[in-house]
Amino acid sequence: MFQFKQFTVDQSGCAMKINTDGVLLGAIAEAKNPAAVLDIGTGTGVIALMVAQKFSTAKIDAVEIDNSAAATAERNFSKSPFAGRLNVHILGFEEYLAQHPGKKYDLIISNPPFYINSLKSPGEKKTLAKHTDVDFFKTLVKSVAVHLTPGGRCWLILPVHIADIVISLSENFNIFPQKIIRVQSYPHSQAHRVILCLGFNKVSTEISRFIIYQAVGVYSREYQKPLQPYFIAF
Repeated sequence: MFQFKQFTVDQSGCAMKINTDGVLLGAIAEAKNPAAVLDIGTGTGVIALMVAQKFSTAKIDAVEIDNSAAATAERNFSKSPFAGRLNVHILGFEEYLAQHPGKKYDLIISNPPFYINSLKSPGEKKTLAKHTDVDFFKTLVKSVAVHLTPGGRCWLILPVHIADIVISLSENFNIFPQKIIRVQSYPHSQAHRVILCLGFNKVSTEISRFIIYQAVGVYSREYQKPLQPYFIAF
């Protein structure tokens, strides 16, 4: 169990537990008064819950292909103050969107599987949750281009080399990087993740960096500020 300020997340039955990537994405992602939100690969449902807290009128569709994880997310949603605005769909995102071809979203958010061409990890569920290939991201970007509203935003968190791939793919579908946030563990370490914001506006990309720790075991103020509405410790 992971206790947030306004909700609790039970992680049982879910291969991918709550991690820094997910909560950081949920805290940082922004959109202009989104009415409809899509969370792709919701897992425990933590990102969807954070988004529901942040945007008090948004209705969120959370898609999860793994039955056990979807059941966990559904339990977490039902016990939250936002239960009436959260829906779990036990499908792959391609199948879900194929069933809703006209559906548009103001915010699409995902902490997707990302190990391209790497060794498979043990355990079928974790393999399903964490491994994919370039075709997955091509399908993801194409789907975003079809289902994002004109002023909408898509937010993803990715390893650096995969973010480069996604940016290259996105231009083929006329969506463009609005923001690139390079996430570093420490001020002098290399970026290990990129938080990427995509949209239809062809703009000069806003590039910044984000530092998680100011010292070993000490979170930076930069990390604490966006997570303060969610984490009891902050």
